[in-house]
Amino acid sequence: MNVSLPRPHLFGLLAGLFLAAGIAFAALVFANTWSRIAESQVVNVTGSARKNIVSDLVVWRGRFAAEDASLLGANEQLKSDLAKVEAFLRTKGIGTYTLAPVQIREVTSRAKDDDGETVTRRIGYHLTQTVIVRSTDIEAGSRLGRECAQLLNDGVALVQDGIEFLYTKAGEAKVEMMAEATKDARARAEQIGAQGGRRIKQLRAARMGVIQINPLYSAETSWEGNNDRSSLEKTITATVSATFDLN
Repeated sequence: MNVSLPRPHLFGLLAGLFLAAGIAFAALVFANTWSRIAESQVVNVTGSARKNIVSDLVVWRGRFAAEDASLLGANEQLKSDLAKVEAFLRTKGIGTYTLAPVQIREVTSRAKDDDGETVTRRIGYHLTQTVIVRSTDIEAGSRLGRECAQLLNDGVALVQDGIEFLYTKAGEAKVEMMAEATKDARARAEQIGAQGGRRIKQLRAARMGVIQINPLYSAETSWEGNNDRSSLEKTITATVSATFDLN
């Protein structure tokens, strides 16, 4: 009885396959081990900085309207009311302001004609004038919001469209706050490293967060970043996510 033996080159092929698989597995283990070692050589922290500020620009908007059967009549009434508004602004210490383009709207009514059909007829014109005041005199601007109702005594029904408080140096403050947040991140990293007997070497990477400008003592946040315009006093908050090398 004859027994066939495996060919020598078959053993060589199998041995080569096992060797290649062993090398690939060793490389994978080595890469995974190196990754863990590398990760253990860094620390990730988030630093923050806060600064209280006071708005340095106030923006006030008010509008008033006039209505008359003719466009000319409505315009004359609007001019008369504007003169009263300008006099009011001068008494409040406001010397410069902006007049938005006059908005004109036809006033119409619906009625039945001789045939009983409903028709729309123009019965007059409604004109609206908006006044915009931008002032670095915060008190003077704020006073407009409190006292604009005085114009009613002169027959002007002025409607206040809101008052905004802005901080014009926000761009400069953001740069300063980012630097402070980075310093805070390093201090946090040094504290963490000290607990493990390690020292901080250098900053490897940093990612700046969104700047938040909120009313004083507010901690509200949003993904887009807040930019409060409603309060005189505000707080700027900045964050930085940083990665430091460990020694």
